[in-house]
Amino acid sequence: MTGTWTDAQSVDPQPGALDSAGLRRVVAVLSTVQIVSWGVLYYAFAALQGAITADTGWPGVAITGAFSLSQFVSGGVGIWVGRHLDAFGPRKVMTAASLVAIPGVATIALAPNLPLFYIGWVLTGVAMAGTLYPPAFAALTHWGGAKRVRALTTLTLVAGLASTVFAPLASALEGWLGWRQAYLVLLAGLVFITVPLHWWGLDRPWRTAPVGAESSARGPANAETQAVNVARSVPFLLLTIANAMTALAVFAVVINMVPMLVEQGMSRNLAAVALGLGGVGQVAGRLGYARFAAATSVTARGVIVLAAVAIGTAALALAPYSVGVLIVLGMVLGLARGIYTLVQATAVTDRWGPAAYGRLNGILTAPALAASAVAPFAGAALAHLLGSYADAFLVLAGLAAVAAVLMLGAMPRQQIPPIHSDKAA
Repeated sequence: MTGTWTDAQSVDPQPGALDSAGLRRVVAVLSTVQIVSWGVLYYAFAALQGAITADTGWPGVAITGAFSLSQFVSGGVGIWVGRHLDAFGPRKVMTAASLVAIPGVATIALAPNLPLFYIGWVLTGVAMAGTLYPPAFAALTHWGGAKRVRALTTLTLVAGLASTVFAPLASALEGWLGWRQAYLVLLAGLVFITVPLHWWGLDRPWRTAPVGAESSARGPANAETQAVNVARSVPFLLLTIANAMTALAVFAVVINMVPMLVEQGMSRNLAAVALGLGGVGQVAGRLGYARFAAATSVTARGVIVLAAVAIGTAALALAPYSVGVLIVLGMVLGLARGIYTLVQATAVTDRWGPAAYGRLNGILTAPALAASAVAPFAGAALAHLLGSYADAFLVLAGLAAVAAVLMLGAMPRQQIPPIHSDKAA
């Protein structure tokens, strides 16, 4: 077992960490490209899915399956992306992924049949692996040094606007031009924003360091061995399983919340509003993450957040019908989701340090991406099998509860003190 990352090491500058001005520039660049990348590659589909089905006559399940396939591809390719991020930095990897996104989205827009539509989503899945959160988190973890939590918080807050901007934009373009032309117009964002910003905005020095606090003089070959040992360790395995189970529960709840609330007696429009207000909770959770992290240990915050997801999900299923109560519970659950995003982003660094973040986070997130891909179907299938969405939510709450228990063992032997990096910054 390798040594764990200690807060003492954050006192000295992390190898490759940028000064404040350089970090602000990188955060601005990554925040901008995250909004566009998430908006075009992910959220546009949510807005255009119905129009695609109506226009093409392809089965809705087949269309959704193509999008889910992209998530599986993203998870698998993400492991390769993580290794190359550690070795070479994000500039070439993220620029290349942005370039792959262009033919991917173009193929989706112009596909005359389902096979080509699927090929477009496979290419888009490759692009997602190199443009969305995991590589951006790796870049900020490396360049942020002691200020990484603040940088990651800013990124997730700004990137959270992607759905707010691109879902209505894609819908408006579809109403004006049709879904195919809407995708082609959105494609301009990849060509004129993400590609140049990734290439010219991420041209900062990238210095690698060995894995673990005690290994600074042991060389890159031993660092590779240590990273492999971490990935094979019991704490990392438990962390990976807990992360995947949580992703399944969280995404199944988000996708199926509207039909669950409608089942309880809420109108569909009001249920959609309740789901949207969960985003307010997410923002609040991310804004408060630095204080929460400073007041808790690594194990405690993981357990607390996953337990909150479990309790909030169960409460939604069991609460008596009351619009106010259900909306508040949805916002509380959104708060837990918002914090969970940052718990996931810092999970590797808090336990094993930032040196091999890319490859370890790629391995960590691959099963979670697969779980999120099947989550919409899993939630609906559970509701069909059990006879109600409320019962399905209780099962999903149970999954999150088990994940919280697994988090108790997802910590290397040497305990890590609470994060105080933002105060030091």
